[in-house]
Amino acid sequence: LVAERLCDPNWDVVNRGVSGNRVRDLVNRWKEDCLVLRPDVLTILIGINNCWRKYDSNDETPIADFERDYVFLLDQVRANTEAKIILMEPFVLPYPDDRRTWRETLDPEIQTVRALAREYKTRLIPLDALFAKASLEYGCAALAADGVHPTHRAARLIADNVIKKIRLFL
Repeated sequence: LVAERLCDPNWDVVNRGVSGNRVRDLVNRWKEDCLVLRPDVLTILIGINNCWRKYDSNDETPIADFERDYVFLLDQVRANTEAKIILMEPFVLPYPDDRRTWRETLDPEIQTVRALAREYKTRLIPLDALFAKASLEYGCAALAADGVHPTHRAARLIADNVIKKIRLFL
């Protein structure tokens, strides 16, 4: 397994992900959950809950707000740390079938993350594309039973790609 071969036992990995959070939630907890930790490498994966709330609660996050809040996070990291940054695209698989309609909301978020990765000269992990490709081999349900929450196999795919990107910094 790639993660086991590449992961350094001296790395301290701190996961501050909170289930259900949107990018605006990160803004509210960014100092405590990121900046004070002074990370050497920072990964950001956010966006699917911004999308999801539109469909389950009619609580849409306009793309301008998504971008504004994401820029705030990146600006704060740049101003307060020396962290190397890895952005990850949010993703959704077309399973169950209703997830297909989510593309209209998620695709602009993915494009925003890609543009920010270019603008801020960060590394980018194209998770949406990686999951689409992996779903051809394994099927959508093997990666995320609800199209969103990664199974063990999908979590490994994410971890392997994060570790590869971190190794590029070393």
